[in-house]
Amino acid sequence: MRFVLASASPARLSVLRSAGIEPLVQVSGIDEDAVAAALPEPSPEELVTALARAKAEAVVADIAATEPDAVIVGCDSMLLMAHGEIVGKPGTREAAAKRWAQNAGSTGELLTGHAVVRLRNGEISACAQRHLGTTVRFGEPTEAELDAYLATGEPLHVAGGFTLEGFGGWFIEGVDGDPSSVLGISLPLTRKLLAEVGVSVVTLWRRPTAE
Repeated sequence: MRFVLASASPARLSVLRSAGIEPLVQVSGIDEDAVAAALPEPSPEELVTALARAKAEAVVADIAATEPDAVIVGCDSMLLMAHGEIVGKPGTREAAAKRWAQNAGSTGELLTGHAVVRLRNGEISACAQRHLGTTVRFGEPTEAELDAYLATGEPLHVAGGFTLEGFGGWFIEGVDGDPSSVLGISLPLTRKLLAEVGVSVVTLWRRPTAE
């Protein structure tokens, strides 16, 4: 059975590899705005979960043709800011700077939606989905530090405008909850969702090569 990651995120890939799984990466390329527009006034939790499922389902046809027995995992992350706004990837330096100006010295909740689709004989046999929220405590970088961080380009392309494992980790005071979820994929939650579709995560582990 193949573990398929429906995401281009290098952080999610790194988390899985470190945890013993070598996934097949198949990027969904969905129109996230269209998925969101089709939902009637979704809560932030409903939105990230719906996007995660849409990503997983979008690659089913391609995967079923070559890997008829597989589990496909989709994830989506957004930051619920202290003042109630939910945000994804800043996209521009200006937007990232604004987010940090709002978040510095406060907390936000990183919401990550997870969806697992099980394929048997090329057909969907089961699905499971859920979200997880993790509190992130932001530090207060100096103006020079923030300029340097923005210049790396890193915060422009990640949910909430920060990372835990990269340059942004210098400015995160702490995390209350599952740190792997902040990296983009919660290992404990993914294990539970796999179990719900009848798959034990240990059967997917990459076995060490004997020397």
